[in-house]
Amino acid sequence: MTTAETKIPLTKRALIQRINRKLKGQDERLQACRRNSRWWRDLGDYYIVDLDRNSIAATHIDFQKYASEIGVLQPFEEVCP
Repeated sequence: MTTAETKIPLTKRALIQRINRKLKGQDERLQACRRNSRWWRDLGDYYIVDLDRNSIAATHIDFQKYASEIGVLQPFEEVCP
């Protein structure tokens, strides 16, 4: 492997913390929903809560894709399983 192909590993927890730091300025927070919860079908694995309105802003969030969209996951980083 060349150095151009090497990606820096990043844990899920670290990525979620990055997302929440970015969302803090918008008074939002990324939350995880447990699979055995009765709300899992409606919310998905991850969802965003609007803290000002105390409501759910978005559901069924793919946190890796979302992190790339908001600029907290760089192309040279990858999330470890």
